[in-house]
Amino acid sequence: MRPDSRFIKASFMTWTFWAALVIVVLTIAALIKRYETRLVLLTAGFVMTLLAFDPMAAFKQFDKSMTNASLIIAICSSMGFAGVMSLTKCDLHLVSLLTKPLRTLGVLLLPCCMLVTGFISVAISSFAGLCAAVGPTMIILMVRAGFHPAIAAAAVAGSTVPGFLSPGTSHNVFISKLADMPIMDYIYATAPRTIGLLFVITAFMTVLCFAYKDYKKGGFEGASIAGIDVSKGPELPEKANLLFAFAPLLPVVILFVVSLTWPELKMSVATAMLIGMLYTLVVTRSDPADVMKKFFDGMGRGYGNILGLIIAAGVFAAGLRTCGVIDLFVEYLKGSSEIAKIGAAVGPLVLGIMTGSGDAAAFAFNEAVTVHAPEFGLTIPDLGYLAIVSATLGRVTSPIAAGMIVIAGIANVSPLDVVKRTAIANIGTLIVLYMIS
Repeated sequence: MRPDSRFIKASFMTWTFWAALVIVVLTIAALIKRYETRLVLLTAGFVMTLLAFDPMAAFKQFDKSMTNASLIIAICSSMGFAGVMSLTKCDLHLVSLLTKPLRTLGVLLLPCCMLVTGFISVAISSFAGLCAAVGPTMIILMVRAGFHPAIAAAAVAGSTVPGFLSPGTSHNVFISKLADMPIMDYIYATAPRTIGLLFVITAFMTVLCFAYKDYKKGGFEGASIAGIDVSKGPELPEKANLLFAFAPLLPVVILFVVSLTWPELKMSVATAMLIGMLYTLVVTRSDPADVMKKFFDGMGRGYGNILGLIIAAGVFAAGLRTCGVIDLFVEYLKGSSEIAKIGAAVGPLVLGIMTGSGDAAAFAFNEAVTVHAPEFGLTIPDLGYLAIVSATLGRVTSPIAAGMIVIAGIANVSPLDVVKRTAIANIGTLIVLYMIS
């Protein structure tokens, strides 16, 4: 079914529609130039509502987003727990524990490193934080085994998709809220694809390793361990403490176990994070005052950084809505699920590559478009999942993304050298996801 041509013609004839398109282009340009993301999105959203003579739409959306209880509880508690893991170094004990068995695998080290890094990403949700924590160890292991530093960095950067198995991931919380379904139900629904995508991207990266001839038994000239700046990442403990290493995974384990065995308890993300914090406090014997301060500091950063981005994306979407852009887009996509899927696959990917921010691309798309998925003949969880994976892969394909700069710096190579490897694997993985969605 095609949209009403009269509707489309009328939309194109409005000056606010064209003004909004200009503002969108300027917004993308500002994000590419690395201007503050929240400022850019908020400003663009407010300007568009002013042009449409409906400034209250921006204010109402701002109020609605900043008081969204379910998002605040889940995201802030998860970020607070992440801060405690950083303070107590439990996350580093987990990395140390999982990387030790990898040292004698030879050419099989690449896929094994990617699988281990993917597992760790469930506990360390920050892309840049994961690269900083895992990068030095993994890259040194791989370079010693004969891998080129660029493919070693690409292997670490390309292993972040399993992070969507974590109930504390902000995108999971956001989409489950849009779909009005329990977060664990959403994760169970998407888990097979998440796990499958890790194996798909691992396979692509392994093939690329041989295609680029990035593995030599004798190693690469100039790729010595001394050439890798290990100071850019934290020093791992020589001997991992099992109790410490289990701490980052405890909230995830609790949520999965409770949802499978005692669903009537309705365990919340915040409750699981608090239990994890108490466990950490006991086993590490840390100063309770320091732990509590770090927890609440992390909660504040979670609200300011992640929820701030969600709020800004919401205002931006409100601006597009008042100018008629979203109405036109939705009307055009009605009855055309394939076009909607292409938009979810390509749009966030391109924006993620250009801006280096997967979060901005995903939140903006899902706020504006995914909520209308039933009108396209799709479901909110499926369309939202496609968008967030697309944005994540776009970020890992961007040479200006913070995590890519970190991992390239650790490997002492250019971010473009890393992107040459990740781009092909990411695009191939996205095509696979599109075909099975």
